[in-house]
Amino acid sequence: MTSRHRITLLPGDGIGPEIMAVARQLLDAVSRRHQLELVYDEQPIGGAAIDVSGEPLPAATLEACRASDAVLLAAIGSPQYDSLPRPQRPETGLLGLRGGLGLFANLRPVKTVPALIGASTLRPEVISGVDLLVVRELTGGIYFGTPKGRVQAAGEERAFNTMAYSSSEIDRIARVGFDLARGRRGRLCSVDKANVLDVSQLWRERVVALHTADYGDVELSHLYVDNAAMQLVRAPRQFDVLLTGNLFGDILSDEAAMLTGSIGMLPSASLGSDGPGLFEPIHGSAPDIAGQDRANPLAMVLSAAMLLRVGLKQEAAAADLEAAVDRVLEAGYRTGDLMAEGCSLVGCQAMGEQLLQALES
Repeated sequence: MTSRHRITLLPGDGIGPEIMAVARQLLDAVSRRHQLELVYDEQPIGGAAIDVSGEPLPAATLEACRASDAVLLAAIGSPQYDSLPRPQRPETGLLGLRGGLGLFANLRPVKTVPALIGASTLRPEVISGVDLLVVRELTGGIYFGTPKGRVQAAGEERAFNTMAYSSSEIDRIARVGFDLARGRRGRLCSVDKANVLDVSQLWRERVVALHTADYGDVELSHLYVDNAAMQLVRAPRQFDVLLTGNLFGDILSDEAAMLTGSIGMLPSASLGSDGPGLFEPIHGSAPDIAGQDRANPLAMVLSAAMLLRVGLKQEAAAADLEAAVDRVLEAGYRTGDLMAEGCSLVGCQAMGEQLLQALES
């Protein structure tokens, strides 16, 4: 029996259209294999939307996303838009999309691929077997707290931001972390700065209370964010699920990305209480190589796999996409960012062709 799903595609800017084309080919192939019917609705966002409508998130794009079962985003942004007022920049479109879909939980899985162990700057014995998940709160904290701004005071300019979390915001993201840990290896490490920050003291109190009340079967630990940053490069295998606020998660997830050897290998998901999730690679739009067939599409393909697993509950199809990525890397095919001695250099389109062959073999 065919399962039908509506997917909104947001190619965006820079290398976005190139890597999205590869992901769509793979989604089509895996859908045929698993009797899925994926109905696509492609919409503009970011700079591409500014070019056609003058705004980074047209109302029609947001409405299409809300009406879908899942949203797949490639990349947004380009230096040509940097001179625009902040409300009109491509990045504002992404923030508007997150807010418009009510997305508060960002999931970033970090899993080393045996074929790429040598690509990391860390020793193989340190990163071998790493399989962790960063759960980052996405709509609160210092990025959204008020008051914020810049003022003239005592003859000089002063800038300020406010880090703020409510108990309900903390409980909401903590439940996501605990639930995910329960489905993995049963360990959650909550990251804060409770020795210094009042907001972190509340964070820790709420996480402990929720653990005591509902998640006693999950092993809970705590780390200050500075120690967590050190431990990620000292002994990353100790982690299963890392639960963090917005600012700390932003920093730690990019640090964790380098455990895999390239930020071009990491997907992400942003989820809300209901409605469609947003799935995207964590790398940028790389405008310097856009249109040159040099982009690495693997994080985009792995984001499509997350869409299948998390957004559509299609575990077998997701596993097939991930296995295709593993087989292509084991066969020695590499884009420029992953290139190593003895491997075969391929472009974005050729990497897509190798993935299709691996999927269908």
